[in-house]
Amino acid sequence: MTTNYDPRAYADLLVEVLPGVIRNEKENEQALAFVGRLMKKGESGRSPEEERLLDLLVTLIEDFEEEAYPMGDVSNPQVALRELMREHELKQTDMLDIFGSQGVVSQVLNGKREISKSQARRLSQRFRLPIDVFI
Repeated sequence: MTTNYDPRAYADLLVEVLPGVIRNEKENEQALAFVGRLMKKGESGRSPEEERLLDLLVTLIEDFEEEAYPMGDVSNPQVALRELMREHELKQTDMLDIFGSQGVVSQVLNGKREISKSQARRLSQRFRLPIDVFI
């Protein structure tokens, strides 16, 4: 890896990738694929120009994904659960194995009841997220 940044080499990379604001899933997938190629090189295998392009692409991807897949207020366990259910296309009845009854699911989703530690543990396992997301 060279330590000197070469604007011409960066320009060549830009021409190859043609990065821009990501507007749809296809463009996002293309950007992700190129990021994957750069990541496979490892930090020590990327040139300064590739590092700069990687930073740009990651920023564009994050911007698109924040807009396309908003998570809302994830510091609130009920909001996080509602978002996860929406994202995974789950209904309240799909959560009966965790909460036991339709009424409890409804109360939790409406903020009238806290998520218990055992429910949080099961939610953590189901969604493969840290337990503190649900506490």
